[in-house]
Amino acid sequence: MNLKELAAHLNLSQTTVSRALNGFPEVSEATRRRVAAAAEQYNYRPNTRAKALATGRAMAIGHVIPLSSQHEMVNPIFGDFIAGAGESYARAGYDMILSLVEDSEQEKAYREMAAKRNVDGIVLHAPRMSDPRIDLLRSIGLPFAVHGRASDLEAPYSWLDVNNKSAFDRATQFLLDLGHRRICLVNGLESMDFAWRRRAGYEAALSSRGLPLDPALMYAEEMTESYGYRTVVATQALENPPTAYLVSSIIPAMGVRRAIEDTGRRMGREISVITHDDDLSYLRNGDEVPQFTATRSSVQEAGRQLANLLLEQIRSPTETPLTRLLEAHLTVGRSTGPAPTP
Repeated sequence: MNLKELAAHLNLSQTTVSRALNGFPEVSEATRRRVAAAAEQYNYRPNTRAKALATGRAMAIGHVIPLSSQHEMVNPIFGDFIAGAGESYARAGYDMILSLVEDSEQEKAYREMAAKRNVDGIVLHAPRMSDPRIDLLRSIGLPFAVHGRASDLEAPYSWLDVNNKSAFDRATQFLLDLGHRRICLVNGLESMDFAWRRRAGYEAALSSRGLPLDPALMYAEEMTESYGYRTVVATQALENPPTAYLVSSIIPAMGVRRAIEDTGRRMGREISVITHDDDLSYLRNGDEVPQFTATRSSVQEAGRQLANLLLEQIRSPTETPLTRLLEAHLTVGRSTGPAPTP
């Protein structure tokens, strides 16, 4: 069914139907709902080029992805985020433009998007503590939203983030309640804002119990499976090894589990493990009973919500940035248990 046929079916003008589908404010909410329901029923999808001409928009969202070998986006969590964002874009009639660039070419890529007007908004990934890209995007003038936050920046901007500090405080408290006192933090690169906040949560929980921080139990690297494995091997060789590991992603957590098993120990008995970001669509954490105890936050849902937040900015520009803080939920699995008796 094309636009003319849909308009005739609804006994409305083509202009009214087009404006209803494109979110123009002069169309009543009742008409908008009626048109949307009919479009869904008859599987009508407006032509993207025609929609762009009608709205003056590019009908696309830009994602600039650096190619740095140590960039956090190399892990498969990024795929789930993009899948979630893509669902929201598709429902709104938007395309996604992924631009893969060298790290040094990021500014050029953002400026070219703005100059060509081939996107209506931009998503910024993996912010650092003081991220110059945020000021750059603010100066360019295109709507943008950040997946995460940059703690060292005071000027307002739109973002969506998980409450990383609260999640790791809660996870550390859970291990402390089980009697663990030697807890190893297996964190991501701490120049990244999310990792800095997770370390802050870990430190806050230990401090609340009067426990000292031990630098020998605090690791921060790119989150790979081998990193998790190497960390367990190194820390179990200590004179007073940890009895628990708090891990920033299920990917290094798999390496942690492999190392525990290779040393003849049992995860959840001799050594406990809590991981984060276990809710991946193609890397499930067990079936009915999770293998890992985890601070769970759906990356795919974060992609959906951040995309909707940015689209809302594009449809209804406002001087007040939009922000959203998601909470992670602690899910108990087989990987944790009471601290072993000395």
